[in-house]
Amino acid sequence: MSTSQQRSSAKEAPINEDLAPTQHRHIPTEDGEPWGGQDLKRALSAGAVWVARNAEAINSLNVFPVPDGDTGTNMALTMQAAIKQIGDSPSHSASEIAAGISHGALMGARGNSGVILSQILRGFSDGITGKDRISALDFANGMVVATATAYRAVLKPVEGTILTVIKDTGEAAVAAANKRDSFGYLLSQISKAAKASVARTPLLLDKLRDAGVVDAGGQGLWVILDGIRRFAEGEEVEMLEVDAVTGNAALEEASHTVHVEHGEYGYCTNFLLVGTGWDFDQVRERIAALGDSAVIVGDDRIVKVHIHTETPGTVLDYACSLGSLRQIGITNMQDQHDEFIEMHGAEESGGQATTPTANTNVAQGRIAVLAVASGPGLASTFKSMGASAIIEGGQTMNPSTEDILKVVESVPQNEVIILPNNGNIIMSARQTIDLSRKQVSVVPTDTIPQGVSALLAMNYEASLDDNVKAMHEASKGVQTAELTRAVRDAKVNGIKVKTGQIIGLINNTLVTTGKERDAVAWDLLGRMNAEDSELITIYWGGEVDEAAAGTFHNEIQQRYPNAEVEVVFGGQPFYDYIISAE
Repeated sequence: MSTSQQRSSAKEAPINEDLAPTQHRHIPTEDGEPWGGQDLKRALSAGAVWVARNAEAINSLNVFPVPDGDTGTNMALTMQAAIKQIGDSPSHSASEIAAGISHGALMGARGNSGVILSQILRGFSDGITGKDRISALDFANGMVVATATAYRAVLKPVEGTILTVIKDTGEAAVAAANKRDSFGYLLSQISKAAKASVARTPLLLDKLRDAGVVDAGGQGLWVILDGIRRFAEGEEVEMLEVDAVTGNAALEEASHTVHVEHGEYGYCTNFLLVGTGWDFDQVRERIAALGDSAVIVGDDRIVKVHIHTETPGTVLDYACSLGSLRQIGITNMQDQHDEFIEMHGAEESGGQATTPTANTNVAQGRIAVLAVASGPGLASTFKSMGASAIIEGGQTMNPSTEDILKVVESVPQNEVIILPNNGNIIMSARQTIDLSRKQVSVVPTDTIPQGVSALLAMNYEASLDDNVKAMHEASKGVQTAELTRAVRDAKVNGIKVKTGQIIGLINNTLVTTGKERDAVAWDLLGRMNAEDSELITIYWGGEVDEAAAGTFHNEIQQRYPNAEVEVVFGGQPFYDYIISAE
């Protein structure tokens, strides 16, 4: 199968035709007509169908011109999971339908864009709690709560992403509903506001401007809202094609852009605070002030904390004054945590991830290690190293939160470590921590070599916390290079890229391009200082065959005689070589 065939197969979002709203069953749009549960169900079903129909166009809005953009696919699958949750529910309560959709989105969330979308739906549900029928103003107020919930999920939000789009759209919704109590008018105004907000995203993020794209997550949100509008106005949603948003006009008018700086802290600190008698918002604000990259969720009885700080003792001392601490993990970080990588649209894609099966390695100890991998060779590598189970996914195929949770629950151990091996899966993996009754930890590996290095550091005689610390440290000691082909013209990090060219990335940053695969590979090795490495490992897949991989291995061994060179069949899609240097 050629790369283009693979890409087409992997990128097409599976469409559940049962979700498609019948064109003859429209929702109320006249002045003063409220929505009940079935109206809301049909509206969101239309949005789900519309984003699925246009998933490929959204996928193409990748910041990097690599063949694994998947924001549209992830948002489509997340919406489908949300709609499936309510299934044939006959409920006429808008709040009951919204609650079901929120739960379905939480369990079905795929990739960072899907997780953020699930938080938007959760906030909307909270905003209309207790309402059997909702007015246009109720809907608008729900969007305001959705905005707050989405922003709360990421303490250091980056503007120019889906967060900006939901904020702008929520503000427009309130203005429209206060002016006129009509769903028809409301939907028209929020669709316009969302589209305009998406067009402005390159003005807020340098990466989007340089790549010549708008934010993919924001585009996906607009498509969902526009699908609802189209359906409400009587259009055949499943037959139309989405208008492309380019943002070019806004770019031409821009006189400056906003560059977002990110802090750097020494310790990744995680713990669970259990007790009573505190105000959650005050606790969240106090802890957040002690560091950066904080994700703090919970209520007045339990608080889950993730924060990067130079003084973890200060954070823990404050938390201890409020209640008891559990699942404490402190890791000495080597690299800056770049939070907006989770939201800039450079995501992986694919179809439905299949539910993985645990292998015979589960009997190795009291701690299970679950590794995410895509490709038969990579799966075999992790199994041979002692992984308890493989979760199918990675580049081009992101497993959902529910997929990961099912594997967590399937292994016999009560202590579980997850290796996501991809930056776009970390958020989904972390959601299982609060959903499982088991003690689950996530080592935030965002490449396959990082996952391999982490697994090598696993000690089945050590405690869960000690293993998480050791595995995180080990993962930071490896560099990752990836080699693939550009799917469009672009300018990234000052490098001009032409469609079809070979491009090379180091640690998820595009650094080189060229016409010949081996020339780009040699460039990557040079930039990695491979001559100083003790071990160089090459995972081959994509369009590389065994003979070509063998030849490349021999040439590397000759050029770097002091390094141990290993060539491993990975079978990964799209990427000819994944190279690690330690």
